[in-house]
Amino acid sequence: MTTRREELENAFWNRHSNPKSGWSRTAVLPALLYAIYRRDWRLATAAAAFAALNPLLFAPPENDDAWMTRVVRAERWWRETDRGFLDTSYPNLLNVLNVPATLYAVVAAYRGRPVRAAVAGCAAMGLKFWYVAELARRYEGENE
Repeated sequence: MTTRREELENAFWNRHSNPKSGWSRTAVLPALLYAIYRRDWRLATAAAAFAALNPLLFAPPENDDAWMTRVVRAERWWRETDRGFLDTSYPNLLNVLNVPATLYAVVAAYRGRPVRAAVAGCAAMGLKFWYVAELARRYEGENE
């Protein structure tokens, strides 16, 4: 018997696993960095609100064929198996390295250094993609 909390959590993850959810979230960091660089706090607020609401905006996918759907399923699997996200074991180290890259991108954007913000933002996004690709590879290996 599932609890109401479990039902809500399942609904959240199922909707978030729609590839439109995952791919549209990739625009959040660039939008946020641009908003910080331009001092456009309404855009920054909109980007943050979109990031928060995004997992609820899309219907569950019809199948697991899309890579981004498998990525989200892998993130859930990783989280539910208590492997953590922020320790120094591989692949979590990639997520740990993502934090200073993102922070540097935000600081660079705030200081009006668009090239540095863009390079650090790309590094952060590259680390995130590497991390989730590794999670998806492991998830698929476990669930074949």
